[in-house]
Amino acid sequence: MEWQNVTFDWNQARAFLVTAEEGSLSAAARALGLTQPTLGRQVAGLEAELGVSLFERVGTSLTLTQTGLDLLEHFRLMGDAANRISLAASGQSQTIEGQVTISATNLMATRILPPVLKKIRELAPAIELDIVTTNELSDLRRREADIALRHARPELIAKLIHETTAHPYAASSFLDAHGRPTHPDDLADASFVGAEHPERFLPALNALGLPVTRQNFNINTASGTVTLELIRHGLGIGFLPREIAEDIPGVEQVLPDALPPIPVQTWLVAHRELHTSRRIRIVFDALAKGIQEREFKSQWPDGVATPAETSPYPSAHRA
Repeated sequence: MEWQNVTFDWNQARAFLVTAEEGSLSAAARALGLTQPTLGRQVAGLEAELGVSLFERVGTSLTLTQTGLDLLEHFRLMGDAANRISLAASGQSQTIEGQVTISATNLMATRILPPVLKKIRELAPAIELDIVTTNELSDLRRREADIALRHARPELIAKLIHETTAHPYAASSFLDAHGRPTHPDDLADASFVGAEHPERFLPALNALGLPVTRQNFNINTASGTVTLELIRHGLGIGFLPREIAEDIPGVEQVLPDALPPIPVQTWLVAHRELHTSRRIRIVFDALAKGIQEREFKSQWPDGVATPAETSPYPSAHRA
């Protein structure tokens, strides 16, 4: 390889790649933790070294030139290689100090993880835990998380750590006001809450025998913990994992003997190379043990609202 022909440095390449991916210098600067002027100088330096224009600047906006578009895929390959190097190096680390990022849905992060995280802190206080709450599938290969809790079997290293079921629930006050159904047909006009995109779940709900349509969903949200509060305050019927619902006072299962349960699995996932890191292994094993032993029931006082952000519907759970 002609090494003398490589005249730019990785910081410049990364600045261009992140700016192209994020769409603006300000967004890229936030993503990299740099100032916008510093990032702008790095992009300009790359253009000067390569002797090309990578962006067209119109006011405050940036648009990739044809040259920028042509080179972008090459820089993406460089970024992927840099991530693989970082993963390999992290995987060889045997220190129990440092950061471990865990990705989970918000309902799991608020109702299940806290007691387990407390035990991890007692076991390895030098580990800094960063909890990412999202419905999206965190890309472990791109280091969006070190460990993920998911409700669908992934392709990476994974361990099935918990199996439960989800059911429809409603507040006792809601059922007192609207009646307790005895047959699925009784719910044809019932109010349901939750589900960011109800139409995606209608086929599954209809398959359970529920004669519901889009019009049954009057309050919609991607947040499982918001859904829980909507149910608890008597605003409608929603789906929750059994253990979580059983821990909420004043909430009853709807049609407990007339509807089949919805199976929900929880998978603990780690990247293959990170799985060899001592600190990742400590957190991975502690999460598996804590959740398998069901050390997660929250003892929140009645009337205390929970935080927000994740879907309560089992088929939509993604970590």
